[in-house]
Amino acid sequence: MPAKPISIGSLHFEKRGDALSYFRAMLNRYDIGDKVSATDADMLRLALAMHPKANEKIGCGLSHFSVRSADFGSKCFWINRPDGTTEKFSYLTCIRG
Repeated sequence: MPAKPISIGSLHFEKRGDALSYFRAMLNRYDIGDKVSATDADMLRLALAMHPKANEKIGCGLSHFSVRSADFGSKCFWINRPDGTTEKFSYLTCIRG
């Protein structure tokens, strides 16, 4: 199967695996409990828009992103909403659709 290019905002990746690596490296720059930087948050917003359940994940809005623990001792990105609620999401699902 040939590589499937993907663009997220101004970034163009020759294959989806490159996009996954980009977001994996981003996640690994943060420790559990960290708030995601404004620059990284811009890219996460664009990726989140590609999530099949984006509207449900965003809910009443988006205040900021953070990194928290997830299932089985892993960590993941979390959406923090203005009303104080939170929701985890997978960048893998955003990229893979």
